[in-house]
Amino acid sequence: MSVRRTGFYLDKREGKFLGVCAGIADYFGVSALGVRIGFMVTVFVIFPPIVVGYFLLGWLADVKPAGLYDENPDEAKFWAKVRVAPHRTMRDVRSSFRETDRRLRDIEAYVTSSNSRLASEIDQLR
Repeated sequence: MSVRRTGFYLDKREGKFLGVCAGIADYFGVSALGVRIGFMVTVFVIFPPIVVGYFLLGWLADVKPAGLYDENPDEAKFWAKVRVAPHRTMRDVRSSFRETDRRLRDIEAYVTSSNSRLASEIDQLR
């Protein structure tokens, strides 16, 4: 079985019972406590479907692999954004690359320009 960083996994390490609420929280990048509170409120409103759904998820979903994000919080946040809004994440990555490319072009234009002061400083380094 291949490990998908964008898939839903039960989070047994952070979970209280089956790890379903912690897995949902990890999937959407929100607080597990908030998901648990929302689950409990929903259980009191529509009991049977929620409880059945909880146990089905606990039975069918895969357990979160150890070291999925290499314990790096920034990587975990990135993959949570990818799961929730992949198009927005790709747009942000493209924008970041465009900005980096623009800055690199500006640096290249400055270095290759006919700036006599810069040329003399470079010659002094040799």
